[in-house]
Amino acid sequence: MKSYIEPTQAAGRALMQRELRGPVVMLNLLRFRAVADYSAFPDIAPAAPISGAEAYERYMEHTMPFLQESGGEILFFGEGGPFLIGPEEEHWDRVMLVRQTSIEKFIGFASHQDYLNGIGHRTAALEDSRLLPVSAIERWK
Repeated sequence: MKSYIEPTQAAGRALMQRELRGPVVMLNLLRFRAVADYSAFPDIAPAAPISGAEAYERYMEHTMPFLQESGGEILFFGEGGPFLIGPEEEHWDRVMLVRQTSIEKFIGFASHQDYLNGIGHRTAALEDSRLLPVSAIERWK
């Protein structure tokens, strides 16, 4: 089964072509590794093995100052589980909604070098993920 941890160049181009205006909410679906895999990031690896959930906590602690500096905020962070409607074999450990004031602010946040210095915690933590940028439909606001 293929996992999705980082965006592709094609996905980045498609995001920019959507020309989203105003605030954007990022729907994050997260599935953690039982044991975080820091093999690609030995410089930030903990002294002893930790769980994927613990590695993601380290990622969030590192990330929050950069997210807030860019005008972003976490709207929701919660426990996942199996779908009520969806593939029975698929589950997500955590679900998160992050709001950014604009897609440009999101891109600035996501490309900030100091933020990127801690991205290894996220990569080590995740077995699989989904990130869906969404914007409000004016009629239903």
